Amino acid sequence: MKRVALVDDHDLVGLALRNLLDGSAQLAFTRHEQTVPAMTRHVRDADLVLLDLSLRDGSTPQDNVEALRRWGTHVLVLTSAENPFLVREASRTAALGIARKSLPGNDLLAAILEAADGHHVPTTEWASALDSDPGLTAAPLTEREREVLSLYASGMGAREVAAALWVSENTVNDHLRRIKGVYQRLGRPAPNKVDLYRRGIEDGFLPVPRRD
Repeated sequence: MKRVALVDDHDLVGLALRNLLDGSAQLAFTRHEQTVPAMTRHVRDADLVLLDLSLRDGSTPQDNVEALRRWGTHVLVLTSAENPFLVREASRTAALGIARKSLPGNDLLAAILEAADGHHVPTTEWASALDSDPGLTAAPLTEREREVLSLYASGMGAREVAAALWVSENTVNDHLRRIKGVYQRLGRPAPNKVDLYRRGIEDGFLPVPRRD
């Protein structure tokens, strides 16, 4: 069973999410705090933290996500989409996705389950943020590097990518190192598969998540 905590400064949101998760056999609601420091001052008791996009303590999505990742938990950002700037900022963080609080219960529960398992959660909010972000500089990747990025970031392992492209696993790993180096030099680091997936969408190498 995956443990889920909430950082949100609205008590009604906490009650609603607790009720939603109480109906799941796969998730357990552990704690609700008003701020990220209040959450992280305790021993980690969550596999996933649901993080409100806009907290009244003046903290930023980037700082909050970074603090929670250092604490050792995955993060799914929840939003009412009231601030497009903050939504775009959140899309650049290591959060696994951005979900609207007003999603139907079953859809929100499905997103939470995916994130609790460490999977990225493509949503309309995330796709819109990537589409509208003017500050992105596309990575100058070769055609082969784009192929490697597309396959690897979509879920394949390095060995599977090598088999699909008829090259060695070492060659795939060399491509991945160069791809990560390119993004690092652009100021858009992508140290892991989730980040590479996000960068691939941002630069048009992977399809933008479908907007249902």
